[in-house]
Amino acid sequence: MQSRYNLLQEKKKKKWPYIVSGTIAGLLIGVMVVWVGMNQWSIDKSIEELRNLTEGKQTIVVDKTEEPIIEEPIVEEPKQDVPGKEEPVIEEVDMSGAKGYVGNEVLPQEPTIVNSVLIASKKYPLPSTYAPGESKEARAAFQEMAAEATLSGYDLIAFSTYRSFDYQTQLYDRYVTNDGQDAADRYSARPGYSEHQTGLAFDIGERHFEQHFAKESFGETEAGKWVAANAHNYGFIMRYPNGSEKITGYMYEPWHFRYVGEELAVQVYEANVTLEEFLDL
Repeated sequence: MQSRYNLLQEKKKKKWPYIVSGTIAGLLIGVMVVWVGMNQWSIDKSIEELRNLTEGKQTIVVDKTEEPIIEEPIVEEPKQDVPGKEEPVIEEVDMSGAKGYVGNEVLPQEPTIVNSVLIASKKYPLPSTYAPGESKEARAAFQEMAAEATLSGYDLIAFSTYRSFDYQTQLYDRYVTNDGQDAADRYSARPGYSEHQTGLAFDIGERHFEQHFAKESFGETEAGKWVAANAHNYGFIMRYPNGSEKITGYMYEPWHFRYVGEELAVQVYEANVTLEEFLDL
């Protein structure tokens, strides 16, 4: 028979495996709980992210190891005007009617010549003593043009060319009496301001059609159209074109031609500008 001591020792030996086994089992259960908990957190996190995506939200994961890069919006700075680059403002001067005489009321002692061209206008008058008579060169050029026009069936005539200072005075005064000064200043030059005083201005018409002399209707005749299209080939330019009253100072005069020489006449005609614009007067 075993002693009671031996029996107790055997019972203790039998209990240790159960204790060890129970401890290990407990540890395993703990690990499993932690593992399940972490997996459950991951599952919950995934579900939350999925819910955010379906609701139009966005989960932003920030890497704390680096500073987030924030892109600044691009703002365009307003353009600044560079000093000295402004376009010059050119004021248009209206020379029509009496306005063209303002500031030019006194006649000069000498005529104005620009680029070898004698100028007579409201801005650049002539001396009252200037009296060259009709230009022989201009007359010869007109005769050549008139001869050429006969080949096309037009009999041209220069019904008014050189006018002295005194004669222009009589004409202007008569126009003022008949129509008033405001109207006269639109179609007739004051004494000393007339191109006819240079001897280079020719008023042209067609013989036997005097009803069109010094009238806009001349520009509508076949002869008037021929002169407008061919005069530059003989050194003449239409001095007061249609629509240029503010520049030249006078109404449209399709009969008034000015002799400037063939070279310059061609240049002005091809440029389709007035003499003032071409010479920058």
